[in-house]
Amino acid sequence: MRNKAFRFLVGMILIIGVMGCSLQAQPFSLLERKTPSPTPTPIVLIATPTSLPVDKVAEADAFDIEEQLVINVYERVSPSVVHITSRVIVMDFFLGPMPQEGTGSGFIIDKEGHIVTNNHVVEGAETIEVTLFDSTRIPAEIVGLDPANDLAVLRIDVPSAKLNPVELGSSDALRVGQRAIAIGNPFGLDWTLTVGVVSSLGRPLRIDEQRYLYNVVQTDAAINPGNSGGPLLDSYGRVIGVNTAIRSGAENIGFAVPVDTVKRVVPELIEHGRYRHPWLGIMSYTITPDLASKLELPVEQGLLVARVVTDSPADQAGLRGASREMVIGNRKYYVGGDIILSMDGQTLDDGQDLTEYLETQTRVGQVVTLGIQRDGEEERIEVELGAQPE
Repeated sequence: MRNKAFRFLVGMILIIGVMGCSLQAQPFSLLERKTPSPTPTPIVLIATPTSLPVDKVAEADAFDIEEQLVINVYERVSPSVVHITSRVIVMDFFLGPMPQEGTGSGFIIDKEGHIVTNNHVVEGAETIEVTLFDSTRIPAEIVGLDPANDLAVLRIDVPSAKLNPVELGSSDALRVGQRAIAIGNPFGLDWTLTVGVVSSLGRPLRIDEQRYLYNVVQTDAAINPGNSGGPLLDSYGRVIGVNTAIRSGAENIGFAVPVDTVKRVVPELIEHGRYRHPWLGIMSYTITPDLASKLELPVEQGLLVARVVTDSPADQAGLRGASREMVIGNRKYYVGGDIILSMDGQTLDDGQDLTEYLETQTRVGQVVTLGIQRDGEEERIEVELGAQPE
């Protein structure tokens, strides 16, 4: 009986022990079980083109606009440009007459067939032939020449439908750095376009020992032999000058007669066959400090009038020339005349200033006011300008 009770007791203890172990293991297994990780969110790479910065887009547009602008100028203006062939007679080695050809450019200015070019393109020509943009060849006649401004006007007789006049701009409003476009026939390469900028303004250009072109437009647009007489254009295709000369030995230094000179001279060439240059009718010395000291003059700059041409505008206005002679060293001076200090309030330092003012700022028949010094007193004299004798 006691053995049965003992075995029962032992059995109960084992059962309770097993259950206890089971209860303790349950929490352990829960702690050890790893909580499932959330599924990683996929990383999606989207290849989006990088946009150009706004300034770069504007720059690209600007290049395209500029290109189209130049194309448009060429398409509109090239039919107005002509190829000029002039033939002169020269003497060969055996003193026999021999024809010689020269070529240049020009541009149509109206429906009457008038063409502007350089004087040196047609000077001395026996015959002149003009080739139009559509390859029409036609003889041309000289209407007028102005060697002093290196301008000439020709005329051709063709139906007005074949004539495409240019638009004349203004050289007075030009600024250094603005675009300059040249169209011409360099080296016989017809209707060639070159592009550059206005490099400088207001320069005097010496064309020989006695003559200057005033207020010329300097450009770096390529100008070569054959471009002479062709138009220099602005961005709108308006003429701002007549391509005339290049600096010898230098690249891309070209000069054009300003269009304001063209607008002043050409109407007179058409009407009179020549341009009447304004004229005072005096001969004078440029006063320098050294000359003022030698001649004991009361001023150190201006023009000392040595001679007044009889019946000239200066003579009619009462301007006085020299009254006596002075010999200094080996040179004779005519002194005692009026000293010209200014014209229309513009100070005149030398004879070049006087010539330039007359040429660029006045016309024949215009009344100008001279500021002079006479017998130590300053006076003003009005002079009606005449035409320089041929």
